[in-house]
Amino acid sequence: MALLIKTPIQMRFSDVDSFSHVSNVAQQVYFDLGKTDLFRELWLLSGEIERVPAVTVSVKTDFMAQVFFGDELEVTTQVEAIGHKSLTLCQRLMRGEQCCSESHSVMVCFDKSRGESREVPAAWRDIIGI
Repeated sequence: MALLIKTPIQMRFSDVDSFSHVSNVAQQVYFDLGKTDLFRELWLLSGEIERVPAVTVSVKTDFMAQVFFGDELEVTTQVEAIGHKSLTLCQRLMRGEQCCSESHSVMVCFDKSRGESREVPAAWRDIIGI
């Protein structure tokens, strides 16, 4: 079974407009929280001393339902494809069983010291399970 990360979301006052809607920008921040939890899990489970960072190179988000102040939300994050140096993520902002928005992003593993992309660690491939 592929690794699935669930991130409960704590809504902030600044996420909401005067109509009690959660902005699309705030929803992108929620997806970033899910990415953080995914990479934290990969770093912990792989047992690697070196934490391989990843950078976002592409994002596409669809908004299917309005999100309101007070909604109980959760972001699910799952890797849907692994390339040589990249991961493609599928994330969903969920209100119970309802998907309010869905984001697909491509993350590239990066070697900061060399300033270039690097291979996805083999241990990550095993953990992700696809």
